[in-house]
Amino acid sequence: MRYLDVLALAVRVRGWRCVKLYGREFPRPLLWVYASGVADDVGIVVDVRVCARGLWGYYDVRKAAYLCPCGDARAAAEQIDLLLKGRMYPSTW
Repeated sequence: MRYLDVLALAVRVRGWRCVKLYGREFPRPLLWVYASGVADDVGIVVDVRVCARGLWGYYDVRKAAYLCPCGDARAAAEQIDLLLKGRMYPSTW
């Protein structure tokens, strides 16, 4: 959860909203990052998984796609920022 907490701060700085999906209702901690304003339906759900050599990484839950190592929340926030902007403005990104 601490990796997701750090990521939540990093994406909020970039202007995205977050909902922490932690607790008994969820089998594993998730972070939903989404657009504020007109495009509330644009978002990504992120979790943390073990990668190669026992390292941890951020993953896009829907696509099961690796985003970035957990030690670099700023780079992960940048990756999420680019993904979400690409979904919101596909012709310009």
